[in-house]
Amino acid sequence: MKTKSRLTFLASISILSIAATVFASDHSASSSVSPDAALAKLKEGNARYAGSTVSAGKPTAAKRAETAQVQHPFAVIVACADSRVLPELILDQNIGDLFVIRTAGNVMDDHGLGSVEYAIEHLGTRLVVVLGHERCGAVTAALASDSAPGHVQSLVRDIQPAIKATKGKAGDPLDLAIAENARLVAATIRKEADLGDLAKEVRVVSGVYDLDTGKVEWAKE
Repeated sequence: MKTKSRLTFLASISILSIAATVFASDHSASSSVSPDAALAKLKEGNARYAGSTVSAGKPTAAKRAETAQVQHPFAVIVACADSRVLPELILDQNIGDLFVIRTAGNVMDDHGLGSVEYAIEHLGTRLVVVLGHERCGAVTAALASDSAPGHVQSLVRDIQPAIKATKGKAGDPLDLAIAENARLVAATIRKEADLGDLAKEVRVVSGVYDLDTGKVEWAKE
């Protein structure tokens, strides 16, 4: 074996060894928070946020140092990319508390499912929350038409099942579609996430964030 090839081979082995060590470390991690306890923490956090007239600065410096080398998020939050919907703020949590996945319309694709699987398998998280929100632009677009330009079409396409499921029902069409979309994404995670034996330990719920009140309305399971 030539010297250059041998060095390349050894470098590759070293990188694989480091990766294996990192994943082994993550795999042993656990948030030590049950899904029910995690949901209770989120509800309490949202109540604090919604009930405060002035937001207090969070003591993130100590938490930043604490989480610099390892993370133990106690919940996965699948949220919309909307700039007004920041899970750590509206649920009153700190650095390292939440494993957040955000796309317009809080839709779920293979990348999102892989992220959920990673958090559960390697970080010990046992609660997944799909968080829709009032006046969601992506759902509004899907309600207006089943087609859209560019890659926005992928969002409109994936939200269409919620539009069809709520068509003709009593109530505001947009509000109904937003809640149904969150519920259907939660159902997709339950069905398609490859969690193996861990599936029985995981709870997947949905909710809708009210932009006006700051409160999350949690769906009945």
